[in-house]
Amino acid sequence: MELNSNISAVITGGASGLGAATATKLAKEYGVKVALFDLNEEKGEALAKELGGVFCKVNVTDDASVDAGFEKARAAIGQERILVNCAGTGNAVKTASRDKQTGEIKHFPLDKFDMIIQINLVGTFRCIAKSAAGMMTLDPIEGERGAIVSTASVAAEDGQMGQAAYSASKGGVVGMTLPIARDLSRELIRVNTILPGIFNTPLMQGAPDNVKQALAASVPNPARLGNPEEYASLATEMIRNGYFNGEDVRLDGAIRMAPR
Repeated sequence: MELNSNISAVITGGASGLGAATATKLAKEYGVKVALFDLNEEKGEALAKELGGVFCKVNVTDDASVDAGFEKARAAIGQERILVNCAGTGNAVKTASRDKQTGEIKHFPLDKFDMIIQINLVGTFRCIAKSAAGMMTLDPIEGERGAIVSTASVAAEDGQMGQAAYSASKGGVVGMTLPIARDLSRELIRVNTILPGIFNTPLMQGAPDNVKQALAASVPNPARLGNPEEYASLATEMIRNGYFNGEDVRLDGAIRMAPR
């Protein structure tokens, strides 16, 4: 897909981190009109203003919120041909564990498990389905109606202790990539997924320096945290390259996560 000012994009989780980097690259380097879906109004509004785009306060777990977001985005910048899914969250809770002090045995609270699945997996699918339906109304340009990029994680393949919910949610994103690409193939919409490793996102920036240094040293090559701009670069290539379809690609410096 040729990227230019006639193309519109929706980026979920677009107010910060991987989503913000992708929105910035698309807007500043190619002139793409961008809509940022996020819950953080302050950051989202500021970035949208900087990029000449539009911010939509969206909760990806809520049908009405997502519908309203697409309605606002399309009214402002037109029907999107690009969707990049970066909205997500995580937690670290073992399936069952024993309290070291009291010996009390507890299991993973199922409501917390469900929350991760709803945000990371169902929320991603919700946005894909609604965006794809909109893309199908467009006329093809050079044999394409649209391109979708989702965000999984290396935890989809080698999740650590306490990541059962997170790994399940991201594994689901990986697992549905090819079927969705096949579903949308006749509609000329491509679908791909990125599996990031350890990236220097706002969540990571809150960690102590010694923790970040240890994580960086665990990456084989280059021995550092990933930069959001590197995610944005791969996402952009997946959008631009018309033969890139149905793929799940790790972006991780060759790391394979240890059990803990």
